[in-house]
Amino acid sequence: MIPFTKAHACGNDFLIVTEEAAANHDWANLTRRLCARNTGIGADGVEFFAWTGPKSCRIRLHNADGSIAEISGNGTRCVAAWMARERGFQPSDEVEISTDAGLRICQINALKTDGEFTVEVTAGMGIPAFARRTVTLLSGLAVNGVEVSTGNPHFVIVADNADFSVDGIAWQNIGAEICVHPDFPHQTNVEFLCISPAEIEIRIFERGVGPTTSSGTGSSAAAVAAIVLGLVKSPLHVVAPGGAQTVDWDGPGTELRLTGPASLIARGEAWPA
Repeated sequence: MIPFTKAHACGNDFLIVTEEAAANHDWANLTRRLCARNTGIGADGVEFFAWTGPKSCRIRLHNADGSIAEISGNGTRCVAAWMARERGFQPSDEVEISTDAGLRICQINALKTDGEFTVEVTAGMGIPAFARRTVTLLSGLAVNGVEVSTGNPHFVIVADNADFSVDGIAWQNIGAEICVHPDFPHQTNVEFLCISPAEIEIRIFERGVGPTTSSGTGSSAAAVAAIVLGLVKSPLHVVAPGGAQTVDWDGPGTELRLTGPASLIARGEAWPA
């Protein structure tokens, strides 16, 4: 049996499985089986976890399709919530989480322990890199955007309309094409944003998953793009279908900080394939 904990951050859901429990299994195959919505537990990915110290760990993320991802901001917060539950951490405690994108420091801001175990976490997301870029689709349409790295790759597009379409094409269709575009040999996450005075609203096409309700690194990347384009200022609320997160970024060369909730919703065991 494979013990797991299911968690979500703004509807972006993950399974947390210890490396010990998964030691005798192919992680890609195991992830595909566990993440299947109708025949498995259902999730956007699996965070494989190992303690490295009293308040530190190492995680490795597989997307729902089994592919490896460098990091998930939401998944990292879910792991921080799980660590708080396991070790009894309290507000102001910090945990260190090593990812394939580097070390992330997460501070626990608040706990809600009645019912769903929910933690508000501020996570250091590293120093983003960015550059303006144009991607040409098979139709010949040139799509302007900002390429952003938050430890994993993103392409952020300012949408034409409130439905997040670009040149009359649905964001889901453009996201699906750009995600696997030859310009991105390792594929990319794609975000679409609309601007309002106090916040931005986004839609997300996630590499290895498809449309998702939320993304921590995607929210961070969208905020970076909006700020460098001069459309908004930090701090900034980023609203996705699953909820809002707050991005605080002082600009090029500085670390971005992301604040949002993460909730533990279930524990269980799954039969291995």
